[in-house]
Amino acid sequence: MVEAINLKKGMIFEQNGKLIRVLETNHHKPGKGNTVMQMKLNDVRSGSIVQTTMRPSEKVELVMVDKKNAQYLYSEGTVEVFMDMETYEQYELNTDQVAEEKKFLMPNMEVQLDFCKGELIGITLPSTVEMKVVETAPNIKGATAAGGGKPATMETGLVVTVPDFISVGDSLIITTANGEYKSRA
Repeated sequence: MVEAINLKKGMIFEQNGKLIRVLETNHHKPGKGNTVMQMKLNDVRSGSIVQTTMRPSEKVELVMVDKKNAQYLYSEGTVEVFMDMETYEQYELNTDQVAEEKKFLMPNMEVQLDFCKGELIGITLPSTVEMKVVETAPNIKGATAAGGGKPATMETGLVVTVPDFISVGDSLIITTANGEYKSRA
């Protein structure tokens, strides 16, 4: 059992027979009243996302998650297809189950499949991914990294704020935890 105040992004716990993944946590102290944990949670089976609050001392049961190295192959309708790197077995996940990760997925990308009691419940992305810029405003001559930045659309459709000197065709390193620009590749 772990207290709600100790829950971190990515942890999975069981509640009312559902497997719940923590997407965001925020320790909140209102002007009056007790401290609460504001949380954005994801039901890993249905893909539904819920905003909720919990008392910091409330306890939940964490589940053991087994991981397998896999490669993302392709998207087919509402299904994402992955291949186990050792056995070449293919696994399918509903697009709703990987909605948060979908914006970072590119064919042949290596990920980890998450299993709970033999059931495939999701994926874990690498900490950073390399993507090409497909659309952005023209670069500004003499711009430095210290500027305010401009939006850039990546090859997966992800929109990232990048420095003014970035142009179409540049390969960038993007952090998967927050979807922010890290550096040029």
